[in-house]
Amino acid sequence: MTKYREMFLSETREHLNNMSRLVITLEKDPSDREGIDSLFRDVHSIKGMAASMGYAHTAELAHHLEDLMDGFRKSGTVPETAVDRLLEGVDLLEGLLEDLGAEKPEREVADFLSSNAPAAMPQVHSPGREMLPSAAALNIEPEAVSATPGEEMVQVTVHLAADAAAPAARALLLLRELGAIGTIHSSKPDEEMLRRGGPVGRLILWLQTKNTEAQIERLVSGMADVEKISFTEDRRSEAHPSARREDASRTVRVRTDLLDRFINLTGELITSRYMLQSASREEQWPMIREGLDQLNRLIADLHHHVLQVRMMQLKSITGHLPRLVRDLCRKSGKDIQLRLEGEEVELDRAILEELADPLVHMVRNAVDHGIENSGEVTVTARREKDLVLLQVADNGRGMDAGIIRKKAVEKGLLSPAQAKALRERDLLQLVCHPGFSTAEKVTETSGRGVGMDVVKSAAESLGGTLEISSEPGRGTSILLKLPLSVAIIQVLLVECSGHTLAIPITRVLRTLVISREEIRSSGRQMVLRQGEDVISLLSLRKILRLPARPSAGSIPVVITEIHGRKAGLVVDRLSGQREVFVKSLAFPLDRLSGISGATVLGDGSVVFIIDPQSLLEELAGSPGARPPGEHS
Repeated sequence: MTKYREMFLSETREHLNNMSRLVITLEKDPSDREGIDSLFRDVHSIKGMAASMGYAHTAELAHHLEDLMDGFRKSGTVPETAVDRLLEGVDLLEGLLEDLGAEKPEREVADFLSSNAPAAMPQVHSPGREMLPSAAALNIEPEAVSATPGEEMVQVTVHLAADAAAPAARALLLLRELGAIGTIHSSKPDEEMLRRGGPVGRLILWLQTKNTEAQIERLVSGMADVEKISFTEDRRSEAHPSARREDASRTVRVRTDLLDRFINLTGELITSRYMLQSASREEQWPMIREGLDQLNRLIADLHHHVLQVRMMQLKSITGHLPRLVRDLCRKSGKDIQLRLEGEEVELDRAILEELADPLVHMVRNAVDHGIENSGEVTVTARREKDLVLLQVADNGRGMDAGIIRKKAVEKGLLSPAQAKALRERDLLQLVCHPGFSTAEKVTETSGRGVGMDVVKSAAESLGGTLEISSEPGRGTSILLKLPLSVAIIQVLLVECSGHTLAIPITRVLRTLVISREEIRSSGRQMVLRQGEDVISLLSLRKILRLPARPSAGSIPVVITEIHGRKAGLVVDRLSGQREVFVKSLAFPLDRLSGISGATVLGDGSVVFIIDPQSLLEELAGSPGARPPGEHS
């Protein structure tokens, strides 16, 4: 069963994400029939999966919530008083999932189950049925049970018919019958409770026996008033921290049509290989060229479909946001609406995993510090060529550039002259400076930098960028430009002093080949005028401290964007665009600023992938660095 654990965790997370969102929706529209039914289905699925995996506490809690939702299905509405109860249940399920993910024993749920539900909520337990006891309630510690060769420990659950006469007596008989074929270590209700009589809906017991489940079922099902019987293996040892973590490999669900496509592509690749081998032996060069073209098409097709497997919709990480905004509003007394747009946009699974926390940071900042009393926070995602643009915007008071400028000078981040000369869009980027926001909490721009350094680092580590725009009285917008995938990307190959380097296409606005006469001087900075833009020219060779090589004629330039400003990287040669597989760098190379990874070209050469923004930021922040610009 261990091999199915990751699948269970993955699917349960999806259900919990959906549940959190649905409960918030039902709070606003308590009679949303579709929402009630959907919430019931989610919790029902969790209960079934947890029970089949032997996660007793999770199944027990899910069963409790399912009973609640069943009552709401019958009444057709979810009372306001039930929302908090449902959200607490979702939180507890998430905690249980964390326990299982960390290979720890499930936490207790008895307190939640026994806590008083609001009066407006439906009765969870119908007369004649007792609550399902937790595994802990059975009081059997694995160490207390000595293993006997040929015997297995199994949990047996016997459901009695609703109209069973004298159910306690019937359960007592069941105990005796099962005790005859093995050792009963504990039962719920126990024998003493059954002797006192009372309602009994089901009997749960741990049985150590040599009999198979089929033999037990034949024995029990032949008895009167038995509605059904189910079994759960003793898997408590799997929850022990000593369980092998390597078994918990990550899983991903794949549509069967994609798997069929992979099989077809594999078949076509095999055919293409044999065709190329045959053509090579016979030196049929036209056939070899044709085969290579076909191989290229097949690989491109395979790449596209492999990416589809890794792609997930943005809504996989936005499910918690409605709950987050609701809770923040309750604490602060604000009235803020959250609007989500473009949740169906797909990104690489690895990007989404890294993006989850930064997204929470941005939304929390917008609620906490962007809007004073009431307003709207919008999370929007959309595709633009090979990028996904993710924007978190609010219609609050906006950021005051004057206050940020003043604080930047007070903190020594900028001199008065630098602060005065800095453009507003560059000034706003200071809220991403670590620690900048801490001293801002009591000001009008307070908190804007809380976690924003984390957001910026995450975006850049994924090969993306972060832009901030704000207008006093109109609100603030934080825009992340992210690649669709981090594994296989398009790069521009350039040469500097005989070295080949790669720049992600997402960082390239355009390439130019200019003459020396087009270059102008602005102070110590070399610039290029393109229409209304004045673009600073930076020598990539100098930045990388590579030796100079004599050059003449035209000058290749890669136009990129740093914090919203265009910059031109002067290189020796533009070598073309290519699709590459990105390899992460190991220590100590992973400490190099400005290098986001490496790739291997067809000739076997290793090429470093340059991140222009972090490269230039490192240069600007290095001691004694003079403003880049002059190129040779």
